[in-house]
Amino acid sequence: MGEPLVLTFDVGTQSARALLVDRYGAIADLCQEKYEKPYYSKNPGWAEQKPDFYYDCLCRTAKELCARNGNRIGDVIAVTLTTIRDTALCLDKNNVPLRDAIVWLDKRKADFNDPYPAWKRALFELIGMGDATKILYQASPGNWIMQHEPDVWAKTAKFVMLPTYLNFKLTGVLADTPANMIGHIPFDYKNRRWMKPGGLTRCFCDVPEEKLCRLIPSGSTVGKITKEFSALTGVPEGLPLISTGSDKGCETLGLSVTTPDKASISFGTTATIQLAVKDYFEPQKFLPAYPAVIGDMYNPEIEIYRGFWLLSWFVQEFGTAEAQEAEKLGCAPEKILDERIKDIPAGSDGLLLQPYWTSGILKPNSMGAVVGFSDFHTRYHLYRAIIEGIDLELFMALDIMERRSGLKIRELYVSGGGARSDVVCHITADVFGLPVKRIQTHEACSIGSSMAGFVSMGVFRDYGEAAASMVHVKDTFEPDMENHRVYMEIYKKAYCKIYGKLEPIYKRLIDIYKRR
Repeated sequence: MGEPLVLTFDVGTQSARALLVDRYGAIADLCQEKYEKPYYSKNPGWAEQKPDFYYDCLCRTAKELCARNGNRIGDVIAVTLTTIRDTALCLDKNNVPLRDAIVWLDKRKADFNDPYPAWKRALFELIGMGDATKILYQASPGNWIMQHEPDVWAKTAKFVMLPTYLNFKLTGVLADTPANMIGHIPFDYKNRRWMKPGGLTRCFCDVPEEKLCRLIPSGSTVGKITKEFSALTGVPEGLPLISTGSDKGCETLGLSVTTPDKASISFGTTATIQLAVKDYFEPQKFLPAYPAVIGDMYNPEIEIYRGFWLLSWFVQEFGTAEAQEAEKLGCAPEKILDERIKDIPAGSDGLLLQPYWTSGILKPNSMGAVVGFSDFHTRYHLYRAIIEGIDLELFMALDIMERRSGLKIRELYVSGGGARSDVVCHITADVFGLPVKRIQTHEACSIGSSMAGFVSMGVFRDYGEAAASMVHVKDTFEPDMENHRVYMEIYKKAYCKIYGKLEPIYKRLIDIYKRR
């Protein structure tokens, strides 16, 4: 047997990947299948997918990887799996899906027919969370199914997240880890268990406990690869499938963010900033910290729902010339745009963007805003303002979490598509006034997932030893402190004031839109 390998599956929003990862953090091989259609919509704002779509993609990538790696598949000691969060399925008593999966991008709303007991409703209003608790109830796909598809709900034996279902398809075992229980479900995040009957917030989505899956610790064995899955893919039968955690949690671990002086920033479709801490705290009121892959830690997180999707939006709406030029040069349009914005000064010559293209739970009336347009501004100023706006919002998120926890972050580690850009990394360092570090691979999520496999199989004593071996800083971007001073002046005197000043206008616009 050669060097031990972990076979890791990373099922994302836009593609599925199968990777062979070694104990030094090198990707021995990778197969990727980009989805032709990541989801479909029966109605505006809905996002659904066929229940076995992700499994079929996973099988195809596994089959290709195994076919071209021959004897190296014999070096695989474990399999791991990490997926997108908050993507729900209804299963019957035989664990067969009853309807298509509701994907995390789905924006349908359950009807809010005053479902809370009077004392809870009064308490939520008293602490200023009345609107937020209504939004949380409406956002639950479980509540929507109960109301609009009661026949499906009556037949539902298990209401599960996507990784739970894929665990079953690979091993025949329907179980999952607390680090994957991230969605609109009655989960007690602090205690890593299902919420007790009568729990204060269980009314947000009161799924009966018998419809919920069995929980096992991260790093434990879900089950063994089945004969059926092996026949479909070539993955050896009997290999252990090791439980890990969600894509964002694995990404944070794969960046070596395992101590409370570091933060992980993901520049993906959704931009997030996440910490790794021992002591539980809510990053924002009523929003939980998630259980980390490391069993005694938590990942407090704040997200921007439409993060670096905004750059793709910009290219689609305003970047036709760059897209055509990029096609000729064989590069991404963003690379050309990066060159065009490098000489625009910090603050984009007074152009300021707030990236609320999709409203959040705590700011339900928010809308996107661009402030400060002048006749000398170009579309390149707007492109840079998008990057700066995302970073300023992430800075606000970190400031909130530091104040709520008493922590002080000293280093930032970045991943996701946006992290490939040196310009994005430099701007991020300048906004935060902190060094920004980029590791040896853009596959941080898969590195974190495979760590769980190596630790579980005894290759490493613990996650600290695994991170030291598998994560290597490739680039460090030091902040320009003069630019940081400019950004902090913009943040304190302008950015922090936008939402409060514009919220009344947003409310009127939303009211007009609803009446159309």
